[in-house]
Amino acid sequence: MTPKELIEKWVDAFNRGDADDVAAFYAENAINHQVAETPVEGKTAIRNMFAHEFAQADMICIIENLFEDGEWVILEWKDPLGLRGCGFFKIQNEQIVFQRGYWDKLSFLRMHKLPIPGN
Repeated sequence: MTPKELIEKWVDAFNRGDADDVAAFYAENAINHQVAETPVEGKTAIRNMFAHEFAQADMICIIENLFEDGEWVILEWKDPLGLRGCGFFKIQNEQIVFQRGYWDKLSFLRMHKLPIPGN
């Protein structure tokens, strides 16, 4: 499976809200760094992060652009509420070893009517 195909399958698992299936794409020592958050290290911690997020909000990733360059995949996405972002995935041995995501956390919290820290 190419890195791009792997991320297409990751998006499918994400859109089903299945934290176990999403976590299966990560290496044991993977790092997921959503820049609005502290980096999450390790497959179990990443699985727990997704389980918590899926319990808080219905999230859908609509692929706008998907690029592959060697072991890197760049995902430009939007959701049905209008939020947009992008993610960078480093793939080795058909597993995500590093992910970094950029999106507007304040807009996400407002769109999903979630508490805003400090308010």
